[in-house]
Amino acid sequence: MTWSLPEPMLTVAVDGPALPAGWAAEPKWDGYRAQLAVYAGGRVLLRSRRGTDMTASFPEIRAAALSQLPADTGIDGELVVWERDRLAFERLQQRLARRGAAAAQAAREWPAHFVAFDLVHRGGDVTGWPYARRRAALEELFAERGLMAPFTLCPSTTDPALAREWLSWTAAGVEGLCFKRLEESYRGGVRSWRKYKVRVTTEAVIGAVTGSLAAPRTLLLGRYDPAGRLQYIGRSTTLSRAAGRAVADQLAPPHCAHPWTGWTFSAG
Repeated sequence: MTWSLPEPMLTVAVDGPALPAGWAAEPKWDGYRAQLAVYAGGRVLLRSRRGTDMTASFPEIRAAALSQLPADTGIDGELVVWERDRLAFERLQQRLARRGAAAAQAAREWPAHFVAFDLVHRGGDVTGWPYARRRAALEELFAERGLMAPFTLCPSTTDPALAREWLSWTAAGVEGLCFKRLEESYRGGVRSWRKYKVRVTTEAVIGAVTGSLAAPRTLLLGRYDPAGRLQYIGRSTTLSRAAGRAVADQLAPPHCAHPWTGWTFSAG
């Protein structure tokens, strides 16, 4: 009997980190949302939130799924890559386009982990179960199968104090918290989970853009060093059209020689 992964259940942003009664909190990781399915006959599917098949880019996840998970299992989670005690989103990005020998080499250099936070299929469809029951079944799966790296069980708590403590993990790559109602079923495509994202603000100079001044796609940011030189510190994420238009109104070409003339910028 064949089955398909459901559409991912989605989140809606909230302004504060308070954990409501009747809800559970999980850390929100700086990675790629992914669903993993193991079918009878040795077929494995690792799928992105938008439905892209990522299986070939992460051969170590496929191999671990075949060796550690039973057939007819579907898990929702997050793909992450660790580098020097932090989550390295840029390494994850670099791995997405690799296939074959290049993907195998990348798996050795920047191995990925799959942080499991929900169970959607185990011998049958379990999306109709409440979160508390799905969570218990996910924990049981980890215990029964002795799951180990690259699989990791995402922490979950109903303790507000512990949830707030997780917000101190931002330096390691935790972006905030995700809240899930204990009695809610898994509703694919519905924005019913809640997320609180930690935001740290700072100031920087827009030294350059990708795209054009009239329609910037990303911003290349800098700060002045003690000698008064504008040093590159990083780039923004891709701007929405509305954000690009708003920024474009504030941009102008340099009046004299640009301090970054001749420089080459990498994606990192």
